Amino acid sequence: MKIPVVELSDCIVCGVCVEACPEVFRLNNAGYIEVRDLKSFPQAEVNEAVKHCPADCIFWQEE
Repeated sequence: MKIPVVELSDCIVCGVCVEACPEVFRLNNAGYIEVRDLKSFPQAEVNEAVKHCPADCIFWQEE
């Protein structure tokens, strides 16, 4: 299964991913973007977040 990953060292916390795909991405209490713990991820919505991320820090990884 593929899971989305956010490279936090490159993330500028712009919120584009949360806006594009709130069911997968969220801003945590520490002020970082995190990927929710889901059994599956909506590929089209995550791909929109990947496409629009200005820091190019979201990618798919095989689990």
